[in-house]
Amino acid sequence: MQNKSIRTLNKIALISTPWPLYSRPSIQLGTLKAFLDARMPELQIDTFHFYLQLAETIGYRIYHEISERTWLAESIYAALLYPGRSQQAEALFRKESSGKAKLRNVEFKTLTRRIKKVTDAFIRSQNWQAYGLLGFSISLCQLTSALYVIKRLKKDFPELMVVVGGALTPGIAAPDILKTFPDINAVVAGEGELPLYKIIQNLRRTPPDPDESTIQGLFTRQTDSMRPARAVFAQLKALDELPAPDYDDYFNLLKTFEPRKRFFPTLPVETSRGCWWKRAVGSAQVTGCAFCNLNLQWDGYRSKTAAQVVAEIDHLTNRHQTLSVAMMDNVLPQKDAIDIFTQIAKLNKDLRLFGEVRAATPLRELTAMRACGMREVQIGIEALSSNLLKKLHKGTTAIQNLEIMKNCEALGIRNISNLILQFPGSNEQDVAETLRALEFALPFYPLKAVSFWLGLESPVWQQPKKFGIQVVFNHPNWSYLFPDKIYRSLPFLIQAYRGDLTFQRKIWKPVKKKISDWQHQYAEIQRDPGDAPILSLRDGRDFIIIRQRRFRAEPTVHRLVGVSRQIYLFCQRHRPIKSICSTFTDIPDDSIVRFLKMMVDKKLMFTEKNKYLSLAVPVK
Repeated sequence: MQNKSIRTLNKIALISTPWPLYSRPSIQLGTLKAFLDARMPELQIDTFHFYLQLAETIGYRIYHEISERTWLAESIYAALLYPGRSQQAEALFRKESSGKAKLRNVEFKTLTRRIKKVTDAFIRSQNWQAYGLLGFSISLCQLTSALYVIKRLKKDFPELMVVVGGALTPGIAAPDILKTFPDINAVVAGEGELPLYKIIQNLRRTPPDPDESTIQGLFTRQTDSMRPARAVFAQLKALDELPAPDYDDYFNLLKTFEPRKRFFPTLPVETSRGCWWKRAVGSAQVTGCAFCNLNLQWDGYRSKTAAQVVAEIDHLTNRHQTLSVAMMDNVLPQKDAIDIFTQIAKLNKDLRLFGEVRAATPLRELTAMRACGMREVQIGIEALSSNLLKKLHKGTTAIQNLEIMKNCEALGIRNISNLILQFPGSNEQDVAETLRALEFALPFYPLKAVSFWLGLESPVWQQPKKFGIQVVFNHPNWSYLFPDKIYRSLPFLIQAYRGDLTFQRKIWKPVKKKISDWQHQYAEIQRDPGDAPILSLRDGRDFIIIRQRRFRAEPTVHRLVGVSRQIYLFCQRHRPIKSICSTFTDIPDDSIVRFLKMMVDKKLMFTEKNKYLSLAVPVK
């Protein structure tokens, strides 16, 4: 690393390149800036949300379409990074954009020339020599864009110190990143606040220590390449040490756009880091969800206090005069969630919140979320087969998944969740259970079918044979983007495998078709100006009326009276048959079972392993 005196390090730059969501400021940049500014107020910290600048230039619609697919995003800057391989990058772009109507008339060469022009103009727009350090946040869809900007900057300013970190630079890949890309001086493994602070501290010493390999959480060319990434983590003990993120530079950039290109952004906030579910099953060989590699940059689980979360939301919405907030947690705090949402509601702001939740989230917690403004959630559903959910290490069941889908429908919370297809080791039983459950899920907002992809360092990747995988390797699409030597040596976040792929594609075809039909039918039924829920329930005190709206058919209506009504309402939360029979002792058990079977046959209830769930959504 370069020796810098205190006089040359009076400002640093933090950069986020395409392709994050353009409508949100970078929480990575905002959090780092706020943390460093609180500890080093004399240091000038400039953040560059360059992805927003690019989105404004090429158009938000095209940018959004590209940013939704990793291979589309990475292919464009790969063509700029390796001009001699632009044909391979273009071939990947064409393959991945097939079927995307909004990209049908996009010509790859024209688009890349335009993006190069914008990017090069950004690089020329600053006196980068004035910065003592450049930090790059590299997460999904940002690898080739960051590498291109770094390469261009280093060409003009070879003495610049470049530090990278993020989801695409895990510790396992750090030594190879440094070996492969000489323009990068250091790689942060894990969260970046403390390592970056210590790097700057060292560079401001007179003279600086030339060997920074002793800084925890940092890989340099002096670092022992065999040192395990987990051993070098350096993270905050408590998240309450973090001030509210600083998004001023993002909003200042947005103000420079012509009025028709301005919009009201969504503000990212975090209440926690890591995953408490992963920690909860830490005694098992495979910990957390089997497919997940979202928590490689954290060790353990930490959360902010409810008071701090609420204060940050209040501060950020006041400062930037916008009311949309995205909670960026991989999983919300288990114990404090209701307290957090109850306090948010007391702000008396008409917020629109987004968050990710577990399928086991109880109705009372969802109700508290909705009361404070939660309008959209992504639930960790992943499967509608309990047998498959066990293989996925989700710790939930199909009946729980249907229950939270129903609760979201009842509360008016949009559920944008996924159903994983082709998970290695899944079988015909998993498919059959899924197809059966889908018959009962049709009244609820449809799930999105996603094919399983293998993530670097996920539990499946770590123990492939346990899941029927023979060999793991970099995803072949990386070979379109990088020279062969790099493709074969650098461990990329998206992996591939050999195993039962052909079998998986075959058995999951009916599920893929069923989900497509579900999406179409739900959309068409909801175009009818009738009651919002497709399967609804109205209570008449002594009776209930259940209405089923149907695809291209007249609705059917059912009336339940007396004990039938009571049992149906009792099962608004899933109940075991033993609990139902012990609650309604005046009715013979066999009569209860016959009634429940009739409800299941009519798709008004779902049953699994002698548990029952009423599916109709209560409406007023």
